[in-house]
Amino acid sequence: EFQVTIKEKGNRSEHAVILDDGYYQNLTDGKITREELIKRSFEFLLEREPKESILSKFNLRVIKNYFPEFEEKLRE
Repeated sequence: EFQVTIKEKGNRSEHAVILDDGYYQNLTDGKITREELIKRSFEFLLEREPKESILSKFNLRVIKNYFPEFEEKLRE
């Protein structure tokens, strides 16, 4: 589980993110670190919604349920 803090305009939000090994390998083929995958995932989310809309605890794999283009964008 990863703890992510987003600081923006004087306030912050905290998020707990679960990343299972199989999903990590599927998305990255091990070419980037887990930390980098989490970072890129949050950059993706923040381009599409405010930090307050991001779930406080979630499995990284659920992002594609809200944003079907997620996996394709991360592989670019």
